[in-house]
Amino acid sequence: MTILYEPQPRDAQRVAVLLGGDVHPAAAREDLSRLLAERPAEQLVVLGPGVELPEALAIASEYRLSRPALGVVLIRVMVDMVLLGEALRAGVREVVPVDDRVALLTACARSVEISRQMAPVSPVVPEQAGLQQEAKVITVFAAKGGCGKTTIATNLAIALAAGGTRRVGLIDLDLAFGDVAIMLQLAPQRGIANASEFGAGLDEQALRALFTPYSPGLHALLAPPGPTEAEQVSQQLVTKVLGLAGGMFDYLVIDTPPQFNEHVLVALERSHLHVLLTTPDIPALKNLRITLDTFDLLRLPNEQRLVVLNRSDAKVGLTAADIERVIRVPISAYVPSSRDVPVSINKGIPIVADSPAHPVSKAIRDFAAGQLADTAASKPTSQGLRGLFGRGGKR
Repeated sequence: MTILYEPQPRDAQRVAVLLGGDVHPAAAREDLSRLLAERPAEQLVVLGPGVELPEALAIASEYRLSRPALGVVLIRVMVDMVLLGEALRAGVREVVPVDDRVALLTACARSVEISRQMAPVSPVVPEQAGLQQEAKVITVFAAKGGCGKTTIATNLAIALAAGGTRRVGLIDLDLAFGDVAIMLQLAPQRGIANASEFGAGLDEQALRALFTPYSPGLHALLAPPGPTEAEQVSQQLVTKVLGLAGGMFDYLVIDTPPQFNEHVLVALERSHLHVLLTTPDIPALKNLRITLDTFDLLRLPNEQRLVVLNRSDAKVGLTAADIERVIRVPISAYVPSSRDVPVSINKGIPIVADSPAHPVSKAIRDFAAGQLADTAASKPTSQGLRGLFGRGGKR
């Protein structure tokens, strides 16, 4: 059942037709309050285009605090980033254009799914608070660009989600040049930069609205669309985002830029596992060796490091034994090369989803199942990494 608040009868009828199913109309604010009071388990309210924006934002703000599991979807004649920012800050989950039935039904379905995930609302008493399960955080890192880091991160996230069996959050922390949105063919309408708009009011519900759903169990927090927006993402904001997201998912997979900046250091500090990517060429191996030495400097535990050799079967005159001799650590996974991988990238469907039986897909799934999923990982190590690495955390 859906409650539709729309004061204009003609608009109410039009939206009700778009929604279909069991719709309970409310023509006035009093009607909306009565319906919600009568239905304490209600999960969705749709605010029609005839509801004035200040009233719509006030409604969302009120129920965000009193009934956080209630989703509010707002219909507007025009949708722009300013409106979207105001709505998300107030607690609106989705803003959709008028008369777009597909967008409306999709937004309602996403909101209901979020409400269902929030359904176990029995209060946590203080002595039980320590029993709450936090997400396992997995950071994918390579000090050299071009190793296929984002490809591995996106495919690992899909493999871990296992068709909706697990809840996985994929976070693009390459703020200036992030490619997760392109890899998954997602429109970056909202992302991590929008989290700054909430200020101290950023909470789990607000952060949920900034994740973009991709497939069952998998949601992505996208990088900013440009460098101006990227500047809004501070180290403190990344810390808060990762802390909140840890309570929303079973796994967090973090894609990173090829550098030790302050945002990467936050991710490394909060991670249970570090997936370190390289390819069988001397520059990549040299950078991996420097990365491992830097991890030693930062006192990141050896047992949290998993080296993945991408394009492992490339005929370049280096054997696996040669590579391990250079990097002085064992290789945890070998991912073969294939021209089907760039084909899947251009299609916007990661190869694990596009071709599950492919050798590349099998290698990634085996790695995810054998070394990332449901294993006892070391706790994140807080050693004051940013201080150890120097002011600004850049290399």
